[in-house]
Amino acid sequence: MRILITGGAGYVGTELTKSLVNLNDIEEVIIYDNLSKSHYNFFLGKQYDQPEKVTFVRGEILDTRLLKKSLENIDVVVHLAAIVTTPFANTDPHFYEQVNHWGTADVVYAVEESNISKLIYLSSTSVYGAHSRMANESTPPSPHTFYGVSKLRGEEHVNRLMESTNSIIVRGGNVYGYNRSLRFDAVINRFMFDANFSNRIQIFGTGKQTRAFIHVEHLANTLARVITSEVPSGTYNVVDKNLQILEILDVMKDIYPDLEFVFSNQHMNLRELNIDPTSRLYDHVERFEDTDLKEELLAFKSRLAF
Repeated sequence: MRILITGGAGYVGTELTKSLVNLNDIEEVIIYDNLSKSHYNFFLGKQYDQPEKVTFVRGEILDTRLLKKSLENIDVVVHLAAIVTTPFANTDPHFYEQVNHWGTADVVYAVEESNISKLIYLSSTSVYGAHSRMANESTPPSPHTFYGVSKLRGEEHVNRLMESTNSIIVRGGNVYGYNRSLRFDAVINRFMFDANFSNRIQIFGTGKQTRAFIHVEHLANTLARVITSEVPSGTYNVVDKNLQILEILDVMKDIYPDLEFVFSNQHMNLRELNIDPTSRLYDHVERFEDTDLKEELLAFKSRLAF
């Protein structure tokens, strides 16, 4: 099986590549990335056990000609390429629209004209917007940010493809955890950096807002299982846990007892979003066991240089 991963040099792509190269069924993993986020760390560090399986193509998802050429003899496409920029998900709407919406449209058009057997699109739970109750796959999307809107519009193109090609939309929670391409704009990762090197964390709002999270390793390994399993076309949520920001702080204070934290704009009531972890996806692939946040953050801390 030959896999092409758009945005494969990024945070999730780095972890997914590590998972795939060790599978006997995988013949080649093609990383299709424009390196716009300077993810050169993907190319450094410990070599993969089977490095001959990995190929890199530097390209834009809006470069239709190169994209179509790169899809020749590919079996599965995993579309990760996106503009995220947490927490500034409501700035520069044109950028989100161009890459997340129309870039996904170009990927879908290219897949339609190829012999691809499966497309997996990593969307986001941000498409749900805000909900006081637990959201699940049956909850109507209502995005509140330009990022969420652009991911939902990308989903619409993938939905159109489901009639002809096995197409799977995975709505992931807020990703966290260490790997060599990690994003420090993700909330838990940013907290860990600030706690370790500044001994101070800044919290926006009251800290009582809740979000859905998933460890990067769990997300990548789940995507790997979707690639290698029979999963019907559809939309599935993938989250580990729902956490209030203050709950995360409690765990971090156990790890860093002298940690200071300051609140900004406490008058703001930031949106709530809880996602039901019992996804329909786990009718088709095995779910990873729940993990302890403190153990995960201690493992993260052990990878920091000083």
